[in-house]
Amino acid sequence: MTETTSGPARGSRSKGSKANKGLRIERIHTTPGVHPYDEVVWERRDVVMTNWRDGSVNFEQRGVEFPDFWSVNAVNIVTSKYFRGAVGSPDREASLKQLIDRVVRTYRKAGEDNGYFASPADAEIFDHELTYALLHQVFSFNSPVWFNVGTKQPQQVSACFILSVDDSMESILDWYKEEGMIFKGGSGAGLNLSRIRSSKELLSSGGNASGPVSFMRGADASAGTIKSGGATRRAAKMVVLDVDHPDVEAFIETKVKEEEKIRALRDAGFDMDLGGDDITSVQYQNANNSVRVNDTFMKAVESGSSFGLRSRLTGEPIEEIDAKALFRKMAEAAWACADPGIQYDDTINHWHTSPESGRITASNPCSEYMHLDNSSCNLASLNLMKFLQDDDAGNQRFDAERFAKVVELVITAMDISICFADFPTEKIGETTRAFRQLGIGYANLGALLMATGHAYDSDGGRALAGAITSLMTGTSYKRSAELAAVVGTYDGYARNADAHKRVMKQHSDANAAAKRMDDLDTPVWAAATEAWQDVLRLGEKSGYRNAQASVLAPTGTIGLMMDCDTTGVEPDLALVKFKKLVGGGSMQIVNNTVPKALKRLGYQEEQVEAIVAHIAEHGNVIDAPGLKPAHYEVFDCAMGERSISPMGHVRMMAAAQPFLSGAISKTVNMPESATVEEIEEIYFEGWKLGLKALAIYRDNCKVGQPLSAKKKEQKEQAEPEVEKVVEYRPVRRRLPKGRPGITTSFTVGGAEGYMTANSYPDDGLGEVFLKMSKQGSTLAGMMDAFSIAVSVGLQYGVPLETYVSKFTNMRFEPAGMTDDPDVRMAQSIVDYIFRRLALDFLPFETRSALGIHSAEERQRHLETGSYEAADDEVDVEGLAQSAPRHVAAPKSSGSSSQSRSGSESAKEAHSSTELVEIQLGLNADAPLCFSCGTKMRRAGSCYLCEGCGSTSGCS
Repeated sequence: MTETTSGPARGSRSKGSKANKGLRIERIHTTPGVHPYDEVVWERRDVVMTNWRDGSVNFEQRGVEFPDFWSVNAVNIVTSKYFRGAVGSPDREASLKQLIDRVVRTYRKAGEDNGYFASPADAEIFDHELTYALLHQVFSFNSPVWFNVGTKQPQQVSACFILSVDDSMESILDWYKEEGMIFKGGSGAGLNLSRIRSSKELLSSGGNASGPVSFMRGADASAGTIKSGGATRRAAKMVVLDVDHPDVEAFIETKVKEEEKIRALRDAGFDMDLGGDDITSVQYQNANNSVRVNDTFMKAVESGSSFGLRSRLTGEPIEEIDAKALFRKMAEAAWACADPGIQYDDTINHWHTSPESGRITASNPCSEYMHLDNSSCNLASLNLMKFLQDDDAGNQRFDAERFAKVVELVITAMDISICFADFPTEKIGETTRAFRQLGIGYANLGALLMATGHAYDSDGGRALAGAITSLMTGTSYKRSAELAAVVGTYDGYARNADAHKRVMKQHSDANAAAKRMDDLDTPVWAAATEAWQDVLRLGEKSGYRNAQASVLAPTGTIGLMMDCDTTGVEPDLALVKFKKLVGGGSMQIVNNTVPKALKRLGYQEEQVEAIVAHIAEHGNVIDAPGLKPAHYEVFDCAMGERSISPMGHVRMMAAAQPFLSGAISKTVNMPESATVEEIEEIYFEGWKLGLKALAIYRDNCKVGQPLSAKKKEQKEQAEPEVEKVVEYRPVRRRLPKGRPGITTSFTVGGAEGYMTANSYPDDGLGEVFLKMSKQGSTLAGMMDAFSIAVSVGLQYGVPLETYVSKFTNMRFEPAGMTDDPDVRMAQSIVDYIFRRLALDFLPFETRSALGIHSAEERQRHLETGSYEAADDEVDVEGLAQSAPRHVAAPKSSGSSSQSRSGSESAKEAHSSTELVEIQLGLNADAPLCFSCGTKMRRAGSCYLCEGCGSTSGCS
């Protein structure tokens, strides 16, 4: 694709080699003389985004301009997240053209100013090709580029940062400050605390040192304060400690002890109304923790031998411990609260291109970026589904040639960005300019594998993923070597040349040893092999422009921008998707990848239609008409009846890892029934398989997470037991003068209250009174008004389960621990109230489908695997007394119902995660979006909101 020509060197920041050439840029998608904007149909749309829980408008901008093939979700997210300028002002961006031009023109100018292009014509081709790829959702830069590039504010292009801290109070205080400034800007950072001496060592004054765990408290409080001070998302941070640090056991136990504290206080019925002291004492909640293990430790675990914890000052062992017991403690902690994760130090540094400049000791919060301390990485991700094509005979192929050309284009642009980028600290800026770390990656792997008829957990799926990853990284380093010939190597290359070339050889050898499986992956492997041969040849001659080239990031918001079905390296969430409609409303659809997969597997058109219809009704492929059981695995997803096994996720990571400069952002989800031994096995296999980092999450291991429920037939729950009656004016059924009632005292987040719930003598709840604060106060008045509104609704026939489904999981302060052993954690007062009412007045089947169980039922589930009591324990008469009464519902407009949704299930769903919950009768362990109230879904080791594009992490 690339040629070089003589020309002046302009502005290269590198000191490594002489630069006297410019790149010749080849066209990939564009036509000479035709601008990419002129080849698409543009249309105007109105973007109005609401919080569906309270109906408030979160964002509104009308008349924005986008191509007609962009989805509603992509348009909404780009308009609300990335358009710059005050809404309603003349300076506000109103077209995708303005956004892309703002970014692309900045990159082009910097490329011209710094001697990247051989001629103005090459600069124009670069401009057009970059514009085309962004316009057609072929790739996307990470969010900071869209936020900052081309604006008057600092042009920060990186989302991932690694800091450092030394064993001095000055350095520790610098850490607090630098971390705070990064959080303030909405990004995240990671660091290793192992240089700080342990609590078992002495200070120069003679007293004992505080140890890193104590300093984590201050940093955690700082992160929590910045988070609650109005930032758009939680502070994202990673804290790492080496396994040979004398305080490693205390580090492992930090979050476990906090979880135990919460449980103990609640289970003991402790009165939390003590001014909030006990709530604020819950610490270490604002960071992901990881233990950095080395091969010596893992071999000691394997052999059952001892392992030495070493002084930070002298490096000498100060304590011998049982390695297997410490490894067990890590697994037990992860089982209890999902922390700590694990990072494999020797593996990480075995693939380190710049070891002469320092070891890799830490990662960014999502664990995909790993390089030198005080550095950053800017990311970009390619949409893999854009490269899946059918040939003339109707056979699928992955367009490896075009993929490689786009990778070259994107890597060139990413390297150019370092020439003009700003950084949060001077030290980070110096390191990044000196080593020019890049993080190209991809999204939509899960969709690609399914569309090509590959099971995610299969040899064929792993072979295709490995081939694509190898081609991506090999092409990136090839372009890096070509850039080195044009504008010079990175500053640290001369010192690290031997190590860098060694790592390139390791990648090439891994590519050669990889197993080829079928007609799809074999041509991609061939292209990757050719790319790695070029890497070794060109690198030997010219060196490399970048110390790092590739990672696999979560691709949260930018994945939605590109209309990707799956994020990063993740499999598909489920077979049925939630889709917003252009005219307003929503519907559920079967994934577009399903028909492609069925055709790839050889099914005829009528068979495909029948299977898709079955999936639309049931949400899975089990017993689908005509579908061979051997093909079920192709349609396995992250959630549902046939979810991918935890080790299947680990094996996929291992297939991609040898072909990445950095690592992979991914959490291995495990069922609630998973054992400590299974977590030990995953952590151990991660080391054996050559991963760089690994984290697990066991469902419902967090106290505050919703409990999973067994699958229930939703239609049976929703169907009333009496005939529907058309009644345009519902009749109120008042309670008698004397009625039974229950009065409950409660505390939520330190706020005390009382609830009186009165019921009909034989027919369920009919009245609720809430008492909080002093009579005459605003809060007391609002509680009285709320009580009246709920009570009148109940008496007019609104089912209690409707209130429960709407008000549980609603988040606002006060929130946190309660003194109710059945409801241990509440996200707000109303969340607690309706969980308590559900437990008191709804039958087991109804509230179980909503994920609400008593402490006794949860204990029974742990012991027997079932929430339900044995037949001889069921109080049938009691259930009948507390059953909700069913009143005929007013008839609603059919047209209104249809415009809102294409199905009964989708009416109550507001994202794909919520749709899966409805179809499968379970609750996903995911938080609600802080902006729009939609349940988020996992993206790598972070969470992503499909509704508005918000993320819980750093990318």
